[in-house]
Amino acid sequence: MSTASVSFRPGAVLADLLPASRVRDIALVVGGAALTGLAAQIAVPVPGSPVPVTGQTFAALLVGTAFGARRGFLALGLYALLGAAGMPWFANGTSGASGASFGYVLGMLLAATVVGALARRGADRSVLRTAGTMVLGSAVIYAVGVPYLMAATGMSLSAAVAAGLTPFLIGDALKAALAMGALPAAWKLVGRRG
Repeated sequence: MSTASVSFRPGAVLADLLPASRVRDIALVVGGAALTGLAAQIAVPVPGSPVPVTGQTFAALLVGTAFGARRGFLALGLYALLGAAGMPWFANGTSGASGASFGYVLGMLLAATVVGALARRGADRSVLRTAGTMVLGSAVIYAVGVPYLMAATGMSLSAAVAAGLTPFLIGDALKAALAMGALPAAWKLVGRRG
């Protein structure tokens, strides 16, 4: 297989490079949910906010981008469903759908789907396109998470933005920078091996 056919094949995401099977798809979905749950345990409290800085947003965007929209949606859906049902793998080992930060989990579900669809269109193959994809994915997470935070806590919009968006922007920039390096590099590596 030539480098061009692997690294620039339209419609493919990184997970499509594995041999296709139902077992592969199930393993990816379960593995993506588990990775997100594990990354959620990397949690740093933010003073004045009920929402900690976690690794789960990075994992959710990475899962969506590497797996594609359908598998990304299923992986984050499994993560959200099991966490809402009581599995303690949300941030800091919590669970349930009543927490102030559950809206961010729902946002991650939607964001994984969006970035997965963009990855199918090649949005993970260059540094600049990956940056745009990660920024859009983060915006989707906040578009759901901040209003949910307002509803769950009774905060005003300005208070919810101050507690649930502003403190996370630097961390999101660092996560985007990691993705900007990792995803295009993975495509280049695959292209060399192809």
